[in-house]
Amino acid sequence: MADSHTLDKKHPASMLPETITPDVRFLQQVEAAGPFQASACYQCRKCTNGCPVSFAMDLYPDEVIRLVIVGLPQTVLHSQTIWVCAACETCTTRCPNDVKIAELMDCLKETAVQKGIPCPHPQILDLHNIFLKDLKRWGRVCETTFIPEYLLRSGMLRRMWQAHTLGAEIKLGWRMGRKGRFALLPKTIKGKKEVRNILGRPEKR
Repeated sequence: MADSHTLDKKHPASMLPETITPDVRFLQQVEAAGPFQASACYQCRKCTNGCPVSFAMDLYPDEVIRLVIVGLPQTVLHSQTIWVCAACETCTTRCPNDVKIAELMDCLKETAVQKGIPCPHPQILDLHNIFLKDLKRWGRVCETTFIPEYLLRSGMLRRMWQAHTLGAEIKLGWRMGRKGRFALLPKTIKGKKEVRNILGRPEKR
């Protein structure tokens, strides 16, 4: 059930379905992938007050936790907040009850993808997928393969071309390369196989 605290002018009641049917298993399913200690939250809102990207969220971090506890997976998994989260862990650091909020957001993202729920910000999902692809390929992220693929898949390259900023970005990249700020050729690590095994390991739910 949502109280007046969770519904203010920025977060309209339209975020919630007309008929609320709590899924009492949702919290247990989420905690099985953690534990994240979500039930320890007592709504002090320190996470929300310290979040640097809360201005771009449709649900505040404390509201996400509350909805997970109550059992409203559809509202949480369709929200923009889980994708806007920068995983900076400011919320986790500020929490007096050690609720692993940032890790919980990652779990909710994974759950949304597994359930086939469309990401409201496709470019963010592209960033995640390309990042993991680079890790599997090289064992680390390589800027010379990661950045071009992201620019192409996310549509950023086309937007930069239309905004006439592509030339300036190329020049900046060239200067950074000449100063050794990133490698022109991909570099691998010794434990590449181990990294692939970790990323390919199915999670226990």
